[in-house]
Amino acid sequence: MKVSFYFCLSGMCFLVAFLLLMSGVRRQEEALAARIAPAVLRFHVLANSDSPEDQAIKLQVKDLLLKEIREGAGDAAQNKEELCRYISENRHELETAAENYMAECGVSYSARIRLETCEFPMRTYGDLTFPAGTYDAVRVLLGNGEGKNFWCVLYPSLCYTDSIHAEMPEDSKEQLQALLPEEDFEALLTAGIRPLQNEKENEQSIALPEIKVRFKLLELFSFTNSV
Repeated sequence: MKVSFYFCLSGMCFLVAFLLLMSGVRRQEEALAARIAPAVLRFHVLANSDSPEDQAIKLQVKDLLLKEIREGAGDAAQNKEELCRYISENRHELETAAENYMAECGVSYSARIRLETCEFPMRTYGDLTFPAGTYDAVRVLLGNGEGKNFWCVLYPSLCYTDSIHAEMPEDSKEQLQALLPEEDFEALLTAGIRPLQNEKENEQSIALPEIKVRFKLLELFSFTNSV
């Protein structure tokens, strides 16, 4: 009887200690996300559905928009506020470019681009892991937006330059390092700390981020919501 009691008591103590540890880790990750969020701009594309066609279109539109934004923004792509200004001022042109491309592929649904503040899950890009938290993001909704998602970081540009080898641009990593305190950048590094996730899992997720509030820069740049 005593053995069973002490066994149960030990198990409860272990469970409480584990929960406290996990709670502490979660608080640390939330604090890290809050510190790094002002320096970065996430990129999120929601596919129309999980059909092979819609998933392929999602990746093609992703490539198109990243190219259009990088080439169109020019030097503005090197500054978060200027990049947001470019996207807000050219939103309709970017949406039209995406819709025209999809029409050429035989797809007739819409592309809607928004600058928003969203809840993101933990994501790994190369050897950098961004903790779950609230981030400013460019959010692209294709059609119904009910399919698996594509995720990356638009500023600094941490989207894969090589989809086969999934290599992060070194100059972008250096830019991110310059934007963050040294200890925060080191905390994002995953080598020897966290196992790298499967690359497809890093780019896609069924879960949609919960929209919390409109991105404050929208008010500054008079971005009109036309949903």
